[in-house]
Amino acid sequence: MVLWSTHVKLNAMKLIFKWLLSAAALLCVAYLYDGVMVSSFFTALLAALVIGLFNMVLRPVLVLLTLPVTLVTLGLFLFVINALMFWAASGVLGGFQVRDFGAALLGSLIYSVFGMLIDAAVERRRFK
Repeated sequence: MVLWSTHVKLNAMKLIFKWLLSAAALLCVAYLYDGVMVSSFFTALLAALVIGLFNMVLRPVLVLLTLPVTLVTLGLFLFVINALMFWAASGVLGGFQVRDFGAALLGSLIYSVFGMLIDAAVERRRFK
């Protein structure tokens, strides 16, 4: 029973750590690329949460619905889906703005690179 509780705490801590790093990554995207604007760290936290929720709920449905197009384009259409999730999150939040679809595409690419780095770093790190 104690082992299970420790495992749950470690997973919750890892999730919070990844959320904070994702918000920082979103601020970095806004700093590196002027097509994306984030007004504050709190807004970045909300945007990272909304992007994560959209990727968890909407993205699988969109991937399934656009599977023929994704297969024809050899998977490149997944970049469009990522950009749509990024752009949709900016439409929901007031302090997170993306200029247009091109900015969403480039911003989501930069954010994805940061996300891969965060995942690699968090998975290597041992929470004890």
